Amino acid sequence: MPFNFAQPAQMLLPFVKQYWALDNVMPRGLTHTQRIIPTGLIELTIYLGDKPLSSDRDQLSSDPSLISGQQNTSYNLVVTGSVSLFSVTFHPPGAQVFFKVPMEELYNQTLSLRVIQKEFVDQIESELYEAQSFSQRVGIMNHFLGLLLQKNGRLEPQPRLIDSLMIIDHSMGMVDIVTLANKACLSRKQYERIFKTNVGISPKRFLRIIRLQHALFKKQLTPNLSLTELAYDCGYYDQSHMINDFNLLTGMAPRQYFSACDAYSDYFLL
Repeated sequence: MPFNFAQPAQMLLPFVKQYWALDNVMPRGLTHTQRIIPTGLIELTIYLGDKPLSSDRDQLSSDPSLISGQQNTSYNLVVTGSVSLFSVTFHPPGAQVFFKVPMEELYNQTLSLRVIQKEFVDQIESELYEAQSFSQRVGIMNHFLGLLLQKNGRLEPQPRLIDSLMIIDHSMGMVDIVTLANKACLSRKQYERIFKTNVGISPKRFLRIIRLQHALFKKQLTPNLSLTELAYDCGYYDQSHMINDFNLLTGMAPRQYFSACDAYSDYFLL
């Protein structure tokens, strides 16, 4: 598929991981089923053409602008027609800065952006639709998110949470919650509450997702790695532990997943 990628403006880098877009992805009459799995990231997607259908979730909102919270299950999207979209991928605590609602309220949800943010939405949809290039859309989104930062008074994610997420990233998810809470100088209960409010999911579930994303990243880098080696390198107790997590998060066993889907990590980008 013809993807475009870009980094946000400098002031948005602490909160936004990347922008990406697709334009008219399917020839007329063809369809493509895309497996959507948990990534550990919250995403804002604005559809500029036809919208995909969910084959095993409730019908998506008819609005073109959707925000997808943290998820802990997989589902399929059926892509057909002239699907065009522009998407914002936030760092794990980044969306909280722009949308002043507890991120846990978006857990396993894909909602109309208007539910949590009414200002500027009509304007951004119109401007993105009328833009003639991806670079123009990047500029429009930079402006939109900059307005939200100004409106919200440039809220910053909690420094202790940022440090904690850096530990999770560097350990590839191979760290326990007690260690994370202690390093943040918080009780486990306090840590879990702050984490859920800002990241949108419990630390336990988040760590499971990051281990999965690490396994995808490792397989992406080393395609010939055996499943036994992959389980060992990614901190699973054994291969059965990895199979269980794959089944929970992707709906498939690892061998089945790698046969049907690309080994690609949205969280650990090359």
